[in-house]
Amino acid sequence: MQRWQALAFAGVVVGTALVPATAGAPPTMAAPPPCSEEPRENPITEFTSYDEMLVELDRIERVSAGRVAVEDVGGSNKGRDMMLARVGTGPKVVFITAEIHGNEKTGPDALLDMLDYLGTSDSTTAQQIRDQLTVVAMPKINPDAGSLDRRGNDMTWQEVQSHFPQLAASPPPWNYITDQRQGDDYSQRPGFDVNRDYHPNLAYQPQPQDFPGSSDKPGWFISPETQTVRDVYTGLQAEFGAVDTYVDLHHQGACYTVPGTDEFVTMSLSGKFVADPNTPEGAAFAEFADSYRPEYSKQLNVAAYNALQSAAERNPDFGNITLYPQDINLPGTGLGAFQLNGSGAVLFEVRGQTQTLGEQHRDMLTRTVYIGLDGILSSLASGEVTELDPAAYDQIPPTDRGQRTLQGTTDIED
Repeated sequence: MQRWQALAFAGVVVGTALVPATAGAPPTMAAPPPCSEEPRENPITEFTSYDEMLVELDRIERVSAGRVAVEDVGGSNKGRDMMLARVGTGPKVVFITAEIHGNEKTGPDALLDMLDYLGTSDSTTAQQIRDQLTVVAMPKINPDAGSLDRRGNDMTWQEVQSHFPQLAASPPPWNYITDQRQGDDYSQRPGFDVNRDYHPNLAYQPQPQDFPGSSDKPGWFISPETQTVRDVYTGLQAEFGAVDTYVDLHHQGACYTVPGTDEFVTMSLSGKFVADPNTPEGAAFAEFADSYRPEYSKQLNVAAYNALQSAAERNPDFGNITLYPQDINLPGTGLGAFQLNGSGAVLFEVRGQTQTLGEQHRDMLTRTVYIGLDGILSSLASGEVTELDPAAYDQIPPTDRGQRTLQGTTDIED
């Protein structure tokens, strides 16, 4: 595994790239290069597989001289171990998850690199992170989907009903996939988009009246994958009093551009996942009003953005960072549920999924995730995050989704 040194914190830089105009003519933008969201078979062998992750976590634990501790904290529906790695002894906990969708694979590789760095480096930055933070990472929280290279897990509605007899007469939830999705056929092996299976009430038990639900309603903790992540989160709450920061690593469409340029978006960021419980729009979650910290989430996102803008001096692709759409209300996501429970929250949405880009730009995209994570961890460990202006978050360029992407992309990528 490649390891990268921590990058220094730097100020926000926002740039645009216009194509030179001919004399006397108004400036015009070049058409973006060809890009397609059409699903296709792409090689993925260079990404870390589930079995390779187990080997790499074992190696990192061994070479870390006790700094990194690895444990099995649960099992997927098909019995794969769900692994957790922990490094650092600081009072502030940062929880990072990746690959809740099995076709979003740069997150696990970046997390393994980060764990390797934190476990073996004697640099001042690494030592400061270990002293000030406790970093808890789960590189593959949907290992069945990862092994199938698809979005949804591998679980039938009948299996859910067998675990929850109270749902015997209930219809399947809205996020149950039995048809074609992103080029994958679920008809013989159905599954759930488990990134809609969280609930802000972390003690919630499934109730028949809550089915089939909808995208703007909470989930149900019906999958073992989300139950395990929930249990890790509540265990950290019990140990630390609160989970300071939660970061979830995802992928999005391949063809979005930075506004005013012909550059494809390398990664989008967000710290907004639910309607503010202090407003009429978020009244359904008014009980979480006191724990909701949107300004802190913005500061964390700015820390990631600034680190990537600094890195753009070496590679301009790192500077092509945009803001993910802010008009979403997804309390059934881990980000939404945990943000309501008091965590500063950060979403990484990397360019392309395996069915669109495959391994194209793998090294650069993985390093993008790493640099963003390093920006957050370094800023938290130094205390600089609290000095960042939350208003800078709103100055991050929005994502230009254009007309070249398939309809409904937003519905399938979060």
